[in-house]
Amino acid sequence: MFVMELTYTAPIESVEEQMDAHIAWLDGHYAAGVFLASGRKVPRDGGVILAGGVSRAEIERIATEDPFTVAGVCAYTITEFIATKTSSDLSTVRENPVT
Repeated sequence: MFVMELTYTAPIESVEEQMDAHIAWLDGHYAAGVFLASGRKVPRDGGVILAGGVSRAEIERIATEDPFTVAGVCAYTITEFIATKTSSDLSTVRENPVT
């Protein structure tokens, strides 16, 4: 599983210009079952996406295709983790670590 943290690198007005395309990009990855949750950070200096079911290489590729990235208005930090405990709603993405 991945935590995709994005940080705005441009004024919020530039970010807002890309918002419709960014939301369409998000919707596509929700429909594909990759994105599990997303939203704005507080204070509003970026956002966070929770994703799973793909490799690190794939999640990095997905991040490069975000319209925010393409427009140069954000930078991503991607953290991979093993979700060994989840709510029942997220049980399908729960992982058993290899010992």
